[in-house]
Amino acid sequence: MTTDDEPELEHEAAELVRPYVITNGRDLLDGSEFSLITLVTVHADPPRTKPLDPEKVRLLELCSGGFLSIAEIAGHTRLPVGVVKILVSDLAREGHLYSRAPIPSAQLVDREILEEVLHGLQARFG
Repeated sequence: MTTDDEPELEHEAAELVRPYVITNGRDLLDGSEFSLITLVTVHADPPRTKPLDPEKVRLLELCSGGFLSIAEIAGHTRLPVGVVKILVSDLAREGHLYSRAPIPSAQLVDREILEEVLHGLQARFG
């Protein structure tokens, strides 16, 4: 191994260790309350607490503009989804973030109503 290979190995090791360090070695329980499509935003009246880690501050900055999904936060921060879920869980528990379930999909519309609308449009506009 040459000295040219050492920086590459150090970079790979840093990528493996960083998520572990960010989460303090914690892992999510199987029954995590956050899914990929859970929406989170900054709480209207966040508590004053001790200084936050840089990753948590970045996450709060991202969410200050409105609701973002867990998947979107992971994409913007380039952190693994599991790490984002742990950070969001911490921030929600401390009162910094508000989360809600995503808006449910629209219910199926009655086909007869759609056909009546189509026939009405065809009659009006040809």
